Amino acid sequence: MTTGKDSPALPLAGIRVMDVTHIVAGPFCSMILADMGAEVIKIERPGVGERGRSNGPFIDGENGQRVSSRYLGINRNKKSVTLDLRDQRCKAAFERMVKESDILLDNWGPGALRRLGLGYDVLKELNPRLIYTSLTGYGDPEGPAPGPYSEWPANNPCVQGMGGWMTVTGAQGGAPQMVGDNIGDSVPGVWTALGIMMALEARHKTGEGAFVDMAMYDCMVAHTTSTMPYYQATGKVADLNRGNMISAQLALRAKDGYVVLAGAGGPDKWKDLWRLMGRDDLIEDERFLGVGVSGDFYMNSFVPELERWTLERTKAEVTQQLIGIGYSMGMVQNQADLDQCPHLEARGMFINGGNDMGGIFRTVNTPIKFAGGAQTPNVQPPLLGANNEDILCSIGGISPEELKQMQSDGVI
Repeated sequence: MTTGKDSPALPLAGIRVMDVTHIVAGPFCSMILADMGAEVIKIERPGVGERGRSNGPFIDGENGQRVSSRYLGINRNKKSVTLDLRDQRCKAAFERMVKESDILLDNWGPGALRRLGLGYDVLKELNPRLIYTSLTGYGDPEGPAPGPYSEWPANNPCVQGMGGWMTVTGAQGGAPQMVGDNIGDSVPGVWTALGIMMALEARHKTGEGAFVDMAMYDCMVAHTTSTMPYYQATGKVADLNRGNMISAQLALRAKDGYVVLAGAGGPDKWKDLWRLMGRDDLIEDERFLGVGVSGDFYMNSFVPELERWTLERTKAEVTQQLIGIGYSMGMVQNQADLDQCPHLEARGMFINGGNDMGGIFRTVNTPIKFAGGAQTPNVQPPLLGANNEDILCSIGGISPEELKQMQSDGVI
């Protein structure tokens, strides 16, 4: 991290976040805030921590220690405090911490804090400037816009299915498929971070806090930027057999994998491509210029002709040559490809942090970059309760003697 008196500060330096989240969506959001300089304090269960710590695969240490790689991937630059909020001493410390914080981020589930006597009505009385942000599957039942599903639990598969993504993902004629990674968590995480920033900006103007009600379902539906306009315009449901959309994106086999041809354009662009491939004979057939062609023709005639050429070349060769004639191209890459990508390396998109056991852990960096700005911090994810004494004996208002007793009682 950039240091020194004259060094630029990160945009959220001086902002304190109480992070009452687990698994992926909430921690992904709070990682964004932490990467931007906020002090993020994870509130975890004594002894076991948040549920993400138990999700494999694991990294094993020399002394029998284990740490979740998924936990390491989204919890850098944070602090950890353990509190059993059912204990009145812990609850009192939590309330004192709320008074000294700017943001409380919660994704424990609909009504979880309220059942502990810590609903927004209580939090607002404790700290009128607090930005309380609830991230649930379908919206907080006590929030500004409750709906009939607000009490439902949710996770990544649920909101991918509910949000319309699975019906347009997968092989033609096959069953709906999830997108492979946790976009049902990470997309809402990004939107929630944006909502928090909007609330902070509003607080700068009014001096008042806010209740930010975020639903994973809403966030996923907000990203149906092609399929929903298509439905609104045509009255037709886009599905896995949407033939008229094939020309917009096409995967082709190459010698060492696949490439993606996106946004091919009109007949003139196809003419350029067929000439590059030495297939001037196909230019005379309008179907090979994308005119009035069906999805079946694309798959059974168009694609095989393209692949006669692409299969003789590597992904990189196909991509570079088609970009050279004005096509938008990309290579289909797996995680090993990403890890070795020279462009991502040049962009600083991978960082090596600690793994709590003396080793390192290579993980994906924040994509936000500021010209001339401070570098994002790179502090390894915290051991469970690593910051108990530092935080609880300061803003938590607990004395060292009380801390020892609470440790003995197993409530921290």
